Amino acid sequence: MIGRIDPEGAETRVIHDLVDIAGKDVVEVGCGDGRLTWRFAGAAASVLAFDPDEAAIATAREQTPAALRGRVTFRAADMASIDLAAGAYGVGVLSWSI
Repeated sequence: MIGRIDPEGAETRVIHDLVDIAGKDVVEVGCGDGRLTWRFAGAAASVLAFDPDEAAIATAREQTPAALRGRVTFRAADMASIDLAAGAYGVGVLSWSI
């Protein structure tokens, strides 16, 4: 799915140009099936990615590359139900979520 949505990688370049993700704990709001998560997760220390769509989260979990399984966590949740500790994340990513 990634190739069909952003075949030139423009969205990924913009994220990396705007914020330094390297070594940071990242929270991704509205991650869907992980289409963008994989494009920045390799640089992050950890990623908590959540979305209210349980089927999309199941797909994201199934498609998690082996190299990222220790640092990416997917949760089925929305902004009203997720419990995020204040200051726990150095970077927040929202893509197509607003």
